[in-house]
Amino acid sequence: MRRQSTAADGQRRATVTDVARRAGVSTATVSRVLNRNYPVAEATRERVESAMRELGYVVNAHARALAGVSNRTVGIIVNEVIDPFYAYIARGVEREAALGGRLCLVCCTQGDPQRELAFIDLMHERRADAVVVVGGSIADRGYTSELARRARELDAGGSKLVLCGRPPLDDPAPTAAVEYDNEGGAFAITDHLLMQGHERILYLGGPPKLSTTRDRLAGHLRALELRGVPQDRDLAQPGAFSRGFGYRRMAELLRDGPDFTAVFAANDMVAAGAAQALEEAGLRVPEDISLVGYDDIPVAQELRPRLTTVHVPLEEMGRQAVRLAVSGDDDWREPTTGALRLGTHIVVRDSVAPRAGRGSRT
Repeated sequence: MRRQSTAADGQRRATVTDVARRAGVSTATVSRVLNRNYPVAEATRERVESAMRELGYVVNAHARALAGVSNRTVGIIVNEVIDPFYAYIARGVEREAALGGRLCLVCCTQGDPQRELAFIDLMHERRADAVVVVGGSIADRGYTSELARRARELDAGGSKLVLCGRPPLDDPAPTAAVEYDNEGGAFAITDHLLMQGHERILYLGGPPKLSTTRDRLAGHLRALELRGVPQDRDLAQPGAFSRGFGYRRMAELLRDGPDFTAVFAANDMVAAGAAQALEEAGLRVPEDISLVGYDDIPVAQELRPRLTTVHVPLEEMGRQAVRLAVSGDDDWREPTTGALRLGTHIVVRDSVAPRAGRGSRT
């Protein structure tokens, strides 16, 4: 004898058959409305959805997963959800996912690549429509190979792995990628400092093994080279992308007197920490030391003086990541694949001045 499903209050749960009977349609039509995998007349869809509401019908997500049907979710995997860089990208992902009636699930790795891989597996088990991995990647062949394997597994199940803010994989794998002109932004902000007469520029922050750091440092060094400014390795001080690191390392470097006239902080949070250390040392920005950042998160405008920085279209990156992976239910177009690169640009504010005793370059 078949057992009837019951709700928490002991009452029998409505079934697809109940919904079909109430709406005056077949159970197949109800299934099509639920799964959105076949055209249904708008009036019919409205009758079915009305019947579901009247009966309090709840979709059995587990049964749908066993049937191989997407549960209409988008997974996003970030390093840290309270970091504004990741938070704004996550907001873009969530808003675009919501437009397609999808739920957004957010996972935090705390910088652990193995947790990242485990979260991808979890999203695959939940049959997410897309899995968006945000932020720079580490240069590790084993990790890259594992990521490529998971991309192939997701693709075989009708899902897509999207790399957001990191370069495409070297291994051939069915991924999509949303990049931004990371190196170009670093080149432009460094050149801005050089044009103001600064040649002793401290590059501060960024984990050295991370692709984000490598690209920003490459753009910085390329600008120095093109302007004929010799590279001083002591002026490259990598570290965490955090306010705490910016403060501590800057305070240490200031103890013996600064051997630089400008600071290129690897992101705006590092710049905020550096600004605090400069203030406590009695140095003024920009009169004594010019300071720039990267990302253009809200703290850049909250600092005094307001921070000159590189604008990254964070929320738009999140939106585009979803668009690359999934198409609308009524969209006749094929889902987009491949890589998309968004531009960056300098936002000039108040934290840069010509080097003391020398005007800007012409």
